[in-house]
Amino acid sequence: MEGADMGASGWSYFVTYRPDLQEALDDLRARVFADGDYWWARGEIGITASDYRDRPQTLDELYGDEWVQESGTHSILDMFRVVTEGEKPDYGTVQPVTTGEARRRTGTEVLTREHVEAIGGLAEQRWFGRCAVLHDVTGRPDEIYFWGWSGD
Repeated sequence: MEGADMGASGWSYFVTYRPDLQEALDDLRARVFADGDYWWARGEIGITASDYRDRPQTLDELYGDEWVQESGTHSILDMFRVVTEGEKPDYGTVQPVTTGEARRRTGTEVLTREHVEAIGGLAEQRWFGRCAVLHDVTGRPDEIYFWGWSGD
């Protein structure tokens, strides 16, 4: 799985920047599901769902499985929505890094890949994700970094 560590339940992904963070999350989730790049609760730890021919064929089928509901997929599939500014994060949501958090962690509001390690600790709770817009050397938005923890 792309950046996923089953033992620690951590996951991370880089996607091409787009202004609509929810759209970026939705597309990433669709890709991860289609690729089978997640842990399927009926499979073995450390083996991705793509290794199973009988894995769920739709997201509804995946989330209808009681084991998945309890254990998660240890991937971005466990996140459903990007919260808006001022909204309190909840189970299964992704919260964008605020300018204040970026400044406190890195000394700048214009984050790059070099800042990923510094902001990593902002995702502290299981079943909650974070995201950050990362910029290129000219300061233009280039990527979105999604990361967090999920699963049991």
